[in-house]
Amino acid sequence: MSISFDHHAVRTAADSVRIQRLLPGPIERVWDYLVDSDKRRLWLAAGEMVLEAGAPVELVFRHEELSEPPATPPARPADMRGGHRNAGRITLCEPPHLLGYTWAENHGDPSEVRFDLERRGDDVLLTVTHTRLPGNDALHSVAGGWHAHLDLLGRRLRDEPVGDFRAACETMHRAYAARMP
Repeated sequence: MSISFDHHAVRTAADSVRIQRLLPGPIERVWDYLVDSDKRRLWLAAGEMVLEAGAPVELVFRHEELSEPPATPPARPADMRGGHRNAGRITLCEPPHLLGYTWAENHGDPSEVRFDLERRGDDVLLTVTHTRLPGNDALHSVAGGWHAHLDLLGRRLRDEPVGDFRAACETMHRAYAARMP
């Protein structure tokens, strides 16, 4: 998996990052990869969501399943063997242009993620903004994670090989720690 900063995340505030990708359309196809559990699990996390403000969101992350071939799962505490879970609530929903939800309410002080989709000819500009991050470690982790996940989404939409996601994610976490001191 090739790693580059061609489309790197930028810090937009002390507690926020924004990252963009130009993806093959149509916009409805990209939207489906954000909201449909079976498609979202191919690049981010599975989990059901009802597309209305206030409705619950559950994301079940299984990073070892994102690589091709699947990676050996890391040793995990007993409560994480079924995957890492994030719970939240829908905050914005205007299909197929805008989706927002809280992130990790079940892990303490939640942050919030927003997805904006804009038609650009046959392509779609996806902008992900993640706000209310609790410090630099979270900011670096989130920036690196979104970079790796969005690279994977682009590969899935273009039917390209995805490679070793875990290695890409670890590389991006280190790179953003150096890039955003």
